[in-house]
Amino acid sequence: MSSLPPEDNKLVVLARATRARTGADEGAALRDLDGRTYAAATVDLPSLKVSAVGVAVSMAVASGAQGIEAVVVLTEGEIASSDLDIVGEFGGQGVTVHRGTPAGTVEHTVRT
Repeated sequence: MSSLPPEDNKLVVLARATRARTGADEGAALRDLDGRTYAAATVDLPSLKVSAVGVAVSMAVASGAQGIEAVVVLTEGEIASSDLDIVGEFGGQGVTVHRGTPAGTVEHTVRT
């Protein structure tokens, strides 16, 4: 059982399902300030490459979100510094960012 708050566990489930469904390198999910969630996977096309975090933040911005409460990224490696920059730029200081394995085990948490 995870020690994350239930709202953050929901993000883990969403990111894991999205990554598994698409077979992408990364899955991400975020919760905006209104409690709405956005789940995304890495886009890796010949003419378009966007990280899962980039897609999730883009979805939130396009939906009119005013900020971010928390983000989960499930990946084999580390979260790219550019992804943390994106979260910080849109969400500001204090946004919780959890990094977990593709299986959904959260291994590290930082704040912007």
